[in-house]
Amino acid sequence: MAARVRSSLAGFTKAFINDSLSTQRSHVSRAVICPNFTNPEPSRNFASASARKETKVKVPVAMFGGSGNYASALYIAAAKANALDKVESELLDFVSATTKASTFSQFMKDLAVPADIRLKAISEICVDAKFSDVTKHFLVVLAGNGRLRHVDTIVKRFSDLTMAHRGEVKAVVTTVIPLPAEEEKELKETLQEILGKGKTVKLEQKIDPSILGGLVVEFGQKVFDMSIKTRARQMERFLRDPVNFDA
Repeated sequence: MAARVRSSLAGFTKAFINDSLSTQRSHVSRAVICPNFTNPEPSRNFASASARKETKVKVPVAMFGGSGNYASALYIAAAKANALDKVESELLDFVSATTKASTFSQFMKDLAVPADIRLKAISEICVDAKFSDVTKHFLVVLAGNGRLRHVDTIVKRFSDLTMAHRGEVKAVVTTVIPLPAEEEKELKETLQEILGKGKTVKLEQKIDPSILGGLVVEFGQKVFDMSIKTRARQMERFLRDPVNFDA
């Protein structure tokens, strides 16, 4: 999957460089790119109800803001299609590939690119990468609404929803160097004990030399800062406090 996405982006980048945008303003029919949309303008909520009755889907976590609305709509559409894991995998591959393709990354952020060019490019990439209909329609909506530049943020919030659906809780541990496998296992077991049954810890490691040593664990709404940097600051504040010798 990831290889197909990278190949698709590479092919698009080559075409993008060789062909001037000013000579590629041919109209691309919305009905061809996204046959489920009857409105000529891309729908801002592609999870809207269809003509037939469908099972009502509720998002596991309330999301707010523009990216939250898109993520929630995507979750509903993917859940109705019974394709949450597939859509998540496809979009994570897409985001990963775009970060490695500088030309396409710039293309997504450039609002001066005509909408029909964005739609055509995204449609061709989705076909080449063999994306599911939900993923394709989602990316087409973003392209039509000029929101491709926010795709990484939206996908992260969508992943938060799918993790909540699976009963997973993300814990981010920040260290100076990668944790040894044994220490990572012990930390995960400790966090799992805190979490209890019914939930699963999903550990993510981040490297940040600026903390100097120790570790920082972000778990749910809590942050456990055991870094040397923070301890040094605490010690500095302690030493700066005036000492009352008369006490």
